[in-house]
Amino acid sequence: MAAYETNGKSILISGCSSGIGLCVARGLRQRGYQVIASARREADVEKLRQEGFSAVQLDLDDTDAIRRAVNETLAITGGELFALFNNGAYGQPGAVEDLSRDTLRAQFETNLFGTVELTNQLIPVMRKQGFGRIIQNSSLLGIVSLPYRGAYNASKYALEGITDTLRLELHGTGIHVSLIEPGPVQSRFRANAFAMYKKHIDATHSAHRDTYRRMERRLQKVGPAAPFTLPPEAVLKKVIHALESPRPRPRYYVTVPTWLFGILRRLLSTRMLDRVLRAISRGENK
Repeated sequence: MAAYETNGKSILISGCSSGIGLCVARGLRQRGYQVIASARREADVEKLRQEGFSAVQLDLDDTDAIRRAVNETLAITGGELFALFNNGAYGQPGAVEDLSRDTLRAQFETNLFGTVELTNQLIPVMRKQGFGRIIQNSSLLGIVSLPYRGAYNASKYALEGITDTLRLELHGTGIHVSLIEPGPVQSRFRANAFAMYKKHIDATHSAHRDTYRRMERRLQKVGPAAPFTLPPEAVLKKVIHALESPRPRPRYYVTVPTWLFGILRRLLSTRMLDRVLRAISRGENK
């Protein structure tokens, strides 16, 4: 990574309790950024502070909590903010027919509504200063869909659409908008997904109960990572480019599967792509 004069440029990062968020927070601080790390639980915020971060509590499901986090962040930075990395999200497993309205709403509250609300609170700050970077952590599953991930697929497709719109609307303001699109990356994502599955899905009475039993084994499996899984530093590298390039890319693919399906989506018919995606789902839920 080339040397870059950060001049203590400030960035707020959501979802820093572990995984990608924590890795990016550490990497950017090492690089000279003024990192404001955030997490939903107070215990995680305290851990971040013990590690030396300026940290704020941020619950994306709560409008008042978002406002407090924004105010605390701007108090730390002196009223300016160079960048926002929207990383906070979770995955809700389950067949579409087993998703209640409340379960779907909860997925969108965190992965879309809270993310957009936080972003909208900070855009006026960036407009006033005449510059800024907004980086959205999307997913391979914002590009293609896999079975039993309907809520997460939908939330990431929606994030992609609203981010594309935002990029067009902010053209010429000095505010650059980028999407990061990881595939499999080492994190607590699978463990968190299993917890949400147990909370919201009634597997016993589902037509998909046999698949769910296999899925439960996969989500609880301890052992080697899935093929092509990369460490979170792979995302950090893309975030750095989105922050430091004079012309950041609209999209950053991370991992081989993201590149592969970005290409296959354009080359294959819908039926052919469906065959590939069904085969992958069968393979992972054996």
